[in-house]
Amino acid sequence: MDYSPLWISVKVAFCATVITFFLGIAAAGWVLSLKKLRLFVDGIFSLPMVLPPTVVGFFLLLLFGRNSVLGTMLTKIGVSMLFTWQGAVLCAVVVSFPIMYRTALGAFEQVDVNLLHAGRTLGMTERQLFFKVLLPGASPGVAAAAILAFARALGEFGATVMLAGNIPGKTQTMSIAVYTAMQSGDRTLAYRWVAVIMAISFTTIFLMNALTARQIQKISRRGW
Repeated sequence: MDYSPLWISVKVAFCATVITFFLGIAAAGWVLSLKKLRLFVDGIFSLPMVLPPTVVGFFLLLLFGRNSVLGTMLTKIGVSMLFTWQGAVLCAVVVSFPIMYRTALGAFEQVDVNLLHAGRTLGMTERQLFFKVLLPGASPGVAAAAILAFARALGEFGATVMLAGNIPGKTQTMSIAVYTAMQSGDRTLAYRWVAVIMAISFTTIFLMNALTARQIQKISRRGW
């Protein structure tokens, strides 16, 4: 059994989660401060979550294809998103971003606004409020968001196939390995990869539930 799809999946999901973590928190903090066009911006950020993965892959091909303006610029500096693991990371970032963003936004909205008002009364800037009050108060929810984003990035299939392809040892992730095994009639190999994915997914859900329970206990102790 070739374990390269496991290592590729973990590498892609880890890199995508790091990127998505900062992008999602920044986007959630920005949307939280918006008073106008909030629904519109929220819809744009959440769109990849409801679009079919193949449609996401189609748009990424239009943006990063060799004949596109962006793709041509990247090619000139020696960077290509087509049929590379970097392309797989890009796909994972796009599809996991809405989960990170929406979950982090929900965690921010659960923070007691009285703490923010008190911070402003004490002369804290909005930047200080974000990093010293809002983010620490929402830390369990943000951590759960990162775990969910990692799980989504780990299981990405449709967009990855279209942009990064199915190259064994290079861009073939576990999800693609399951599809390839079924296409070739190797059900035993497909079952093995399904078992690995299910084990990782269960662990992810367990960690998320543990963090959620911790957040509920924390709120209960404070009497919120």
